[in-house]
Amino acid sequence: MKYFLRVLRYLKPFWRSAVVTGVLTIGVSLLALLEPWPLKILFDSVLGSHPPPGIVAPVLQPLMEQKLLLIGAVVLGGFGLTLAQNGFSVLNSYVQTRLEQGMVLNFRSDLFQHAQRLEMAYHDKRRAGGLIYAINFQADAAAGLVMAVLPLAQSALTLIGMFWLTWMIHHQLALLSLVVVPFLYWSVGYYMTHIQERLRKVKGLEGESLSIVHEAISMMRVIVAFGRESHEFRRFRQQGKRAIDERVKVTVRQTLFSLIVNTTTAAGAAVVLGFGVWQITEGRLTGGELLVVLAYIASIYGPLEAIANTIGSFQDRFISLEIAYKVLDQEPKIRDLPGALVIPRARGEVVFEDVGFSYDGRDRTLEGISFTAEPGQKLGVVGPTGAGKTTLVSLIPRFYEPGEGHILLDGTDIRQITLASLRDQVSIVLQEPLLFSGTIASNILYGRLSASMDEVVEAARAANAHGFIERLPKGYDTALGERGVQMSGGERQRISVARAFLRDAPILILDEPTSSIDSRTEGVILDALERLMLGRTTFMIAHRLSTIRNADRILVMDGGRIVEQGSHEELLARDGLFRELHDVQAGHARSAPQHDPGPEASAGQEPESEAGPELVRSVGSAR
Repeated sequence: MKYFLRVLRYLKPFWRSAVVTGVLTIGVSLLALLEPWPLKILFDSVLGSHPPPGIVAPVLQPLMEQKLLLIGAVVLGGFGLTLAQNGFSVLNSYVQTRLEQGMVLNFRSDLFQHAQRLEMAYHDKRRAGGLIYAINFQADAAAGLVMAVLPLAQSALTLIGMFWLTWMIHHQLALLSLVVVPFLYWSVGYYMTHIQERLRKVKGLEGESLSIVHEAISMMRVIVAFGRESHEFRRFRQQGKRAIDERVKVTVRQTLFSLIVNTTTAAGAAVVLGFGVWQITEGRLTGGELLVVLAYIASIYGPLEAIANTIGSFQDRFISLEIAYKVLDQEPKIRDLPGALVIPRARGEVVFEDVGFSYDGRDRTLEGISFTAEPGQKLGVVGPTGAGKTTLVSLIPRFYEPGEGHILLDGTDIRQITLASLRDQVSIVLQEPLLFSGTIASNILYGRLSASMDEVVEAARAANAHGFIERLPKGYDTALGERGVQMSGGERQRISVARAFLRDAPILILDEPTSSIDSRTEGVILDALERLMLGRTTFMIAHRLSTIRNADRILVMDGGRIVEQGSHEELLARDGLFRELHDVQAGHARSAPQHDPGPEASAGQEPESEAGPELVRSVGSAR
């Protein structure tokens, strides 16, 4: 019941369609009540000598002496009833489909939107396939639950009407037809009690199967590179077989439940038939009345079966809704506080005051982090793997929430700023350039959707990307494919930098943007990044210390703490961790052989800057 009341809100926008389908449902039910009467008239009034029923007597009584016309009138009347009933049913099906699909879309949209609001920590702990399963395959349960009520109501109306008409014809037969109700009630109760856990297990296994598919497709290059296609296939087959086995077990139980319901109603019909024939032999019932009663009994048992099966199917929908609402009921831990501020373009001063942070199951990822980044200042962030560098910069746009301390933007705690306006102040260029499967233009436009095509081109020039884009057959309309795999790493990264140029945010986060790129391409990208950093407060996580030589200040992290900070020269003069990292890299550089970066690295590479500071300023001012 709690789920039913919650999904009713999705019916509200379609209340007119709900009213129409309700009226049509009543119409179909009323027509179903009239359906057996032409058969009674034919049997009792055409073949026998009984007068027609009172409601049609004025029409049919004059035809009693003309049997052919009477037969034609009754047959045409029955045909008309059937035609009207089916016409109402078709129209009702159309309205119900529109209503159901609208509710499915709205519920699925709420799930998708809510999933985007959830913090990164939530997504870090859960497999994407399970979330996709909840959004795409369980969202129809809400509409399904509401839509199941309509045939349930139709069955109930038909049941009441037909029982009343049967009662009017013969009291004992009407009461005898209800002998099956206690058995149906017990069957439904037993089924609902024992099927829930099995359904929950089946849907869990089906969601896991989808997770395996999603993970395998996402990791296809790794699978192929290591020759693990057979391993992944076996894993998928084994998981799928477990899901199928459990689904078969559930289906067998559902089929057995339907068999019990159908057998029970068939037994009831047999009892009514036997008693009805005996009543005819006693002269208490006519053959036509028995035909009407049997038609009604069959129609009574039809709704009873429908009610029992529908109530049984509710369990499947309840489990689906449980999965969906488990996502929808997850409260975002990072959200706007009451009275949060919408800020204009920030100056870019970022202050960390004794900030601490821990991931679930991993204590003290960051501890005692304090520093100030002045507007327009370039900060390098270095340290060994696992030092907390990426976590530190992820706190600025509130991808995660610090457990201790405060982070200030232009003197305001970032928790007092709306998420939308806070994230408007930040551009990010990641180590792995994440691109969508659309065109190059659409990927650059992602930085600012309202930008013009001229601004897209200017941003690409500033990112040293215009040259290789122009040489492509379709230019900016070139489709990138899934995750941009049709481009080289350097080309993808320059598109990401162009996207950051177009965004023109006052705070820039560079998370090792050149760590996986050869030295020649790195020079082209660093040239673009130097222009991108102009006038912006920049946090640059670097693996190669040479890339942050010109940083105003460098934060050296180890074990979740800032252990050193200062300029490149100041840190080299100390006998600390930075000097140790520098010496190790210098030793590797001296011992490493020189390699030709190859044609891919230089493909489309611009050896010189395509845009000067004037162009950069023009991109920013266009915003």
